[in-house]
Amino acid sequence: MKPIWIVDDDQSIRFVLEKALLREHLPTRSFSNPRDVLTALSTASDEDGPQILVSDIRMPGGSGLDLLEKVKAKHPGLPVIIMTAFSDLDSAVSAFQGGAFEYLPKPFDLPKAVELIRRAVEESQREEVAEERMAETPEMLGQAPAMQDVFRAIGRLSQSNVTVMITGESGSGKELVARALHKHSPRANGPFVAINTAAIPKDLLESELFGHERGAFTGAQTMRRGRFEQADGGTLFLDEIGDMPFELQTRLLRVLSDGHFYRVGGHSAVKSNVRVIAATHQDLEQRVKEGVFREDLFHRLNVIRLRLPALRERKEDVSMLTRHFLQQSAKQLGVEPKRISDAALAWLESFGFPGNVRQLENICHWLTVMAPAQVIEPKDLPPEVGVSNHEGGAQVLAPVVMESVAATTVALPVVAPTAPSTAPAVAPGGAMENWESALEAEAVALLDSGSPEVWDTLTRRFESRLILAALGSTKGRRIEAAQKLGIGRNTITRKIQELGLE
Repeated sequence: MKPIWIVDDDQSIRFVLEKALLREHLPTRSFSNPRDVLTALSTASDEDGPQILVSDIRMPGGSGLDLLEKVKAKHPGLPVIIMTAFSDLDSAVSAFQGGAFEYLPKPFDLPKAVELIRRAVEESQREEVAEERMAETPEMLGQAPAMQDVFRAIGRLSQSNVTVMITGESGSGKELVARALHKHSPRANGPFVAINTAAIPKDLLESELFGHERGAFTGAQTMRRGRFEQADGGTLFLDEIGDMPFELQTRLLRVLSDGHFYRVGGHSAVKSNVRVIAATHQDLEQRVKEGVFREDLFHRLNVIRLRLPALRERKEDVSMLTRHFLQQSAKQLGVEPKRISDAALAWLESFGFPGNVRQLENICHWLTVMAPAQVIEPKDLPPEVGVSNHEGGAQVLAPVVMESVAATTVALPVVAPTAPSTAPAVAPGGAMENWESALEAEAVALLDSGSPEVWDTLTRRFESRLILAALGSTKGRRIEAAQKLGIGRNTITRKIQELGLE
């Protein structure tokens, strides 16, 4: 990991922070004035540069706010934490307009300072993971006419800042389209910030979107910027917008109308220059009729609509995507890429893929680990796309196995469709009720048998499966897995150790 740079003319502050961060295994590098920082930045390589910059405001030889402005001009993605005495609080707040990650009031509580720095590190690493994925993976693959229409639309929108609504089934690659729209827009040099509105608890979503002031609620120890501020000058991707709580839709509408909003607990309007791209797998017109989605917000978001086709509508792309994912999986695991026979490809092309491209990617991970030979034959395919599913058209409940970082496998229920053109990713009343019923039955059996610690036993098993599924989905990247699960990096690391998943 790259070091955390500390800038303060007070040697005691530098010493205390260095020791506290080293105890947390976080490397540091210290400076006594902004001039030395700018010199070091100009000569540092990508590997030697800072992960985080922590700077005082008032120092001989330069201001921390001036340093912030110069650093952000050359390194817009570098998180900067501003340290300030309470007498400087007004100027510290103005630092956020210059892009500061957070401010740290002096005198500070050392554990809270370390916690804030670690949070900045985690966010920085999440951005690095996203950039790495974008660099390694082609934007999109597809030769089907429906995908060519999407590519043409992205090209036509390349010089526009217009709001875009992306529709399509789960797993079809809506975020990939959003990233391509951002990359080919005038805002390409700005941040791309994504948030899944359905994955964040209702009580936390407002703070996540708009930020909060210090003391706005219990536990709000410092002021925090929301996703709108983080995306200033760039693009904010609102995934699963159809699940946004109704009361928050009004606040979102105001931001889209005039670009102003208030942090939770705040009294001063904040202006954010953000392009919004929204996505949903739901029928928003129907949700408007049902009264759960604001009609005026729908029209505000639905300026340009892009429909992303399901994988079953682009059968001609299955072959290309399969070979790409097999190559990608082999590279991640450090093994020789496997080849797939024409017969096995034919089976895959005839499958409905209720989970779309994401399901095909998981199948390719499974095949890289589990297929016994270098050439994949139909008999090597996982059960949900095997021969049994093509005989009689009956629904079959079968597992998709996903590899984790430790090559541990976990079975997730997937329902193979009877009618590929209309089947949802999970059949209503099917797999969801089946596993819940099985869980209830097992709990009753353990309780009736007098087994001790029933709660702990079932909770450990549930958490293990959940974490392994997330690790499989992110190819073993813990920080990204934690983000998808909505937990902290320290939490997932501790759980992996506690549950023996190493």
